[in-house]
Amino acid sequence: MTPTRSTPAPALAVVGATGAVGSVLLGILSQRADVWGDIRLIASPRSAGRVLAVRGEEIEVLALTEDAFDGLGPGDVVIFLTPADVSARWAPVVTTRGAVAVDQSPAFRDDPKVPLVVPEVNGHAVRMRPRGIVAGPDCVTASMIAALGALHAEYGLADLVVSSYQAASAAGRGGTETLRRQMSLVAGTSLGEQPGDVRRAVGEDTGPFAAPLALNVVPWSGELREDGWSSHELAVRAETRRILDLADLPIAVTCVQVPVLTGHSLSVRARFEREVDAGHAREILEAAPGVVLVDEPAAGEFPTPVDAAGTDPAWVGRVRASLDDRRALEFFVCADNLRKGAALNATQISELIAGEFA
Repeated sequence: MTPTRSTPAPALAVVGATGAVGSVLLGILSQRADVWGDIRLIASPRSAGRVLAVRGEEIEVLALTEDAFDGLGPGDVVIFLTPADVSARWAPVVTTRGAVAVDQSPAFRDDPKVPLVVPEVNGHAVRMRPRGIVAGPDCVTASMIAALGALHAEYGLADLVVSSYQAASAAGRGGTETLRRQMSLVAGTSLGEQPGDVRRAVGEDTGPFAAPLALNVVPWSGELREDGWSSHELAVRAETRRILDLADLPIAVTCVQVPVLTGHSLSVRARFEREVDAGHAREILEAAPGVVLVDEPAAGEFPTPVDAAGTDPAWVGRVRASLDDRRALEFFVCADNLRKGAALNATQISELIAGEFA
């Protein structure tokens, strides 16, 4: 028998419902337990009037105005899957009505009064939200943090070196469209064998990327910061420190764009406070929530982004003790950047909040 609620089911509003992450989130809502009452879909005025299916029900998309939030109040949740400037403008509008804003943009990730949450690692922090806002991390951070959090709980993380291999879809539909266009231009050719031939074929329009992505890797993501670091690399560093509550953790990050449509991959070298046993580390990862271990290299079994795409967990493999440091562990992780890296995390946070009012 299904238990009854002592209070009406909370409402859920999704701002940015028509974007790439929004489309994934609507699918997730149809697959998970139904904890919501009214569901509202909100987007920019140009998308208003579209009809999208959620849980078998057709819902008309509302334009992002103050009227779109009418009737929302305590216990209700609004998910923002929007650029930082949009979240910064509208999240406070939501919270003044008493609803909770769950934001996946960078707008509030550095705010000490806004918890930065990955439910598998620090879900308890959801309850401590003095501004009425909960932030989710960047999709690169989200892809690795469940595995890191589980290992940190056992061994105590001392320093971290990460290289990301980021999918084009992290840049939204513009990223995937750019990669598909470029792939069509180079497919069936001998391009990539001579200096500049790929650049000439692709042309000057490289979309959201700093260089051609087809037949290439681009060691850059974000804006230039001091001493040659990118804003994205520094963000992953700062977010990892916040989520693990390790304010002084040494972290080096290199962000690389690769010609993959969906699914981030990361090469991780984690050094701990005490000696690590690789076999025990595998046991920890096998038991970690949100993590699946795939680690049989002899059988060709290890994570790849095409296998992670469309799935919920972070897939971890190539787990091995460092050859030069008994306190260090090397591993590889893949996760769907739209799903695990954004939409699922926002959904899980929202469900934790809804549970407070059940």
